[in-house]
Amino acid sequence: MKATDLLKKQHVSVSKLFEELRDSEDAGEKEALLEELADKLAAHATIEEKLFYPAVYTGDLAEMLSEAVEEHLSMKRLLVDLLALDPDDDSFDAKVKVLEEQKDHHVKEEEKELFPRVEKLMGHAELELLGARMHALFETEMDEAPRDKLPDQTDEAAPLH
Repeated sequence: MKATDLLKKQHVSVSKLFEELRDSEDAGEKEALLEELADKLAAHATIEEKLFYPAVYTGDLAEMLSEAVEEHLSMKRLLVDLLALDPDDDSFDAKVKVLEEQKDHHVKEEEKELFPRVEKLMGHAELELLGARMHALFETEMDEAPRDKLPDQTDEAAPLH
């Protein structure tokens, strides 16, 4: 699967989790959904920051990618806050909404602006190879509760090169 297709597929999966989280009224279910969401977002950010963004870091994309890692940083900070909250806390749902809005903005920029440019920059075979590497790293990350690594990733944005 091409790297861009893998990321789009993960965007859909995360959007479904946000919908389930929004619709849930059970604190235990909300906590489990948040943990799954946090794991998927953390692993997704990792494969973008360690593999995808560095692979496409060129002069004309540099500014967009720098903004993307800052958006990741903001989302990671919100996730850390959310994971520390009880789902019955008054601010829980508001923080989830803000996180979802940030995710929506980020996804829109990637899918409408970044991915089309990347697909022109890289060949199909190169995107397939990158996608395979990203998928493997995502699976490895998911085996290790990536949400537990988030507190150590909130000081500054990930380096791109």
